[in-house]
Amino acid sequence: MEKTYEILNLDCAHCGGKIEEAVKKIDGVEDANLNFPMRKIKISGDISDGLLKRINEIAGKIEAGVIIAEPSEHHHEQLHEHHNDAECCCGHELHHEHEHEHHHHEHGDSGKKEIIMLAVGVAVFITALILHHMTHSPAAIALFVAAYLVLGCNVLIATAKNIRVGNFFDENFLMTVATIGAFVLGEYSEAVGVVLFFKIGELFEDYAVTRSRKAITDVSKLKVDKAEVLRDGEFVRIDADEVEIGDILRIKAGERIAVDGVVESGESRIDTSAINGEPVPVAVRAGDNVMSGCINLSETFNIKATAVADDSMIAKIARAVENASAEKPEIDRFITRFSKVYTPVVIVIAVLTAVIGSVVTHDIRKWIYSALTFLVISCPCALVLSVPLAYFSGIGASSKLGILFKGGNSIEALAKVKAVIFDKTGTLTNGSFNVTDVRTCGGFSEDKLMQICGSCEQISSHPVAESISLYCKSKGLKFTEPDKSGEIAGRGVYAEYDGNTVFCGNEKLMAEKNIAVPAMPEPSTGSIVYVAVNGEIKGRVTVSDTVKKSSLNAVVELKSMNIYTAMLTGDKPENAKVVGKEIGVNFAKGGLMPDEKLQELNRIRSEKGAVMFVGDGINDAPVLAGADIGGAMQSGSDLALEASDAVFMNSEPESIVTAKKIADKTYRISYENIIFALAVKAIVLILGLLGHPEMWLAVFADSGVAMLLILNSIRALNTRKYKN
Repeated sequence: MEKTYEILNLDCAHCGGKIEEAVKKIDGVEDANLNFPMRKIKISGDISDGLLKRINEIAGKIEAGVIIAEPSEHHHEQLHEHHNDAECCCGHELHHEHEHEHHHHEHGDSGKKEIIMLAVGVAVFITALILHHMTHSPAAIALFVAAYLVLGCNVLIATAKNIRVGNFFDENFLMTVATIGAFVLGEYSEAVGVVLFFKIGELFEDYAVTRSRKAITDVSKLKVDKAEVLRDGEFVRIDADEVEIGDILRIKAGERIAVDGVVESGESRIDTSAINGEPVPVAVRAGDNVMSGCINLSETFNIKATAVADDSMIAKIARAVENASAEKPEIDRFITRFSKVYTPVVIVIAVLTAVIGSVVTHDIRKWIYSALTFLVISCPCALVLSVPLAYFSGIGASSKLGILFKGGNSIEALAKVKAVIFDKTGTLTNGSFNVTDVRTCGGFSEDKLMQICGSCEQISSHPVAESISLYCKSKGLKFTEPDKSGEIAGRGVYAEYDGNTVFCGNEKLMAEKNIAVPAMPEPSTGSIVYVAVNGEIKGRVTVSDTVKKSSLNAVVELKSMNIYTAMLTGDKPENAKVVGKEIGVNFAKGGLMPDEKLQELNRIRSEKGAVMFVGDGINDAPVLAGADIGGAMQSGSDLALEASDAVFMNSEPESIVTAKKIADKTYRISYENIIFALAVKAIVLILGLLGHPEMWLAVFADSGVAMLLILNSIRALNTRKYKN
């Protein structure tokens, strides 16, 4: 059994990791995954009645005031999350406008209060600095104390709460020890400076987490509450959750579509950008499929529901994006493991520095001060938050562009990819056939040949047959209803009418019917349909799949990124060769069964490195699952979508380039954060051990670095640089 709980008042990413580890050790719990930015924890195992109480006991001991609660009936947002402020956490019911406004008002008031307190604290601090510089009077010390209390009251309150539950090694306790120690040593400005930068860091963290969470939760706001549904001959407004498959819905201009459906009547233009990131409106008319979340831009039209609200596209996207934010990349797991060691090691170094340094040099003040600087940088919160925040931002940015990653681990895997392998049909090509060449013989005109062929092919639902029928209709040709007709599996169709026997099919069908095929120029690509009337071929029709406009650009851009490109398809080798040459892939091979595709993929992986496979067919599922990362076009089969690690909602190959850019940037940012943070902290430790302690530098190494890392992480939210 699996269940997700909401977390209130959790302010420390490092403490969140501790809670996750502690919950995993509870009897009956198989796994726990804590999503700090979303403030949720997903638990799998034996979910007994007393489990929630046990989890709360554990969480409360790790960070005082943390509450883990049952999920709300509707999705809630925890809007205000300043550290150690239990009164600021509130539920936000997205589906009620008055509550939406109320919580925003609460959030705004609390945010203003924090800013006012910061401004007051800074003003008092500056006054104390000036007065202390001029007179060194007791009044200056009193002002330092006042500034410390204004800026650090939340830290002191949290420390007191944590001491009551026996937690002595969280960031608040260590910060309190360091700053009070600085006061005792007479380093008043350093003590206040530590809490000032800590306070500013909190505000930056709150801003960054809220902004990145908004990128994730915005998609859930696209869900529609009400829909106009036909009931007893008239349209009535009901809850969207009550819409059933087969219901007729009226979509007025300016309204968002509530459920997936097919246009029943009317025509209009719809904005699909919320689903696939495409800014150009799409024209729809009777028979066209439409997805929930899209906006009707012009005329009213009716649709027939093909899915209930919970199974419609926008609900699937919302679940996919939120679930993705909980899946952690390997680098995040490394940081979690590292943080368990980092804090105890730095604290031990601090104690040894104070003791050994004092004994050897007899300069107790200097070495205690040095030890206090180590305590300031002993909490790894900057690393623990900034790395997942980078991936969180990458997931949010990609979702806005119509790319759904199934987790931070998928982004990490794509960043390591050295080769991209494409399927052909539906991935690099449109997957829809068109008549590209008509050849006649035996005295038939082109229109007569196509009228006969169309009359025969109209009985079939095969894509080739449908493309021929559509071509005939576009030319205004009238079909004749056959007296007798049928399909011949893997060969073609036949029909009898007006005393004629007509066969339309491939060369194998003609051979089986002993019909001689005359010499004709071979088409460069496509499937050939021969038309035989009364045992004599009267012409042939070539039907081809067309290459997507963005396929060539996608391959060119991937090559410019030093990515090896290949195309593996089950289509005829000659067709694969032509399409491969047209789009410029490094390698193309056709006539492959699914297991043969997987063999070729493994060969390319052994030569080039990590491989991404992109496909859309049922037969692509084994290769998608076998690749280092699988990508599926949204237009593809459900099985392909299920087996993939990334879904491209606009079904365009250029989205793969965009996804690769996002993955590369996110991966690079995460490593920038790790290297920068550890380098700065190492410098402070080395200077302290060499006898050159400086608490201001330690403040920068902790809160200053945290601010820089957080700001660096949310750079991944910027979607403008990814758009072509």
